[in-house]
Amino acid sequence: MSVSYPNQYRNYCIFDEKRISERKNLEEIKASLKNPKSEDEVVEDLYILNRMLDDGEKGVETLYPELSKYNNTKSPNIQTFLAGVYRKTKIPDAFGPLVSMLIQNSINPPKEAGFDPNEEIGGAILEYLA
Repeated sequence: MSVSYPNQYRNYCIFDEKRISERKNLEEIKASLKNPKSEDEVVEDLYILNRMLDDGEKGVETLYPELSKYNNTKSPNIQTFLAGVYRKTKIPDAFGPLVSMLIQNSINPPKEAGFDPNEEIGGAILEYLA
């Protein structure tokens, strides 16, 4: 697993594109989200799901039971990619958790992130309301 997280010089993650291009199976991602080995694996899975959605993949919304496991995460990286998936799928059950994340981060802003996850979370909420 090789994810380079945002830092003071860059507000985005860098992934191993070779590894990413090899993982395009929803069942594999579902299994990985159920029992991840690390935060890196979860972030990579969510990144892949976002790319799959951009490419028109169908069926991602069926992974909500696995995705919802991360609704209460405090990780700004997971929050950002999860909000991206929710923004693109508009899973009705995900609206409440998005609002909860936004409130949680407003009360206790993530300090270690080199970016503001509330931008993506807020954007996802606006997409639901549009």
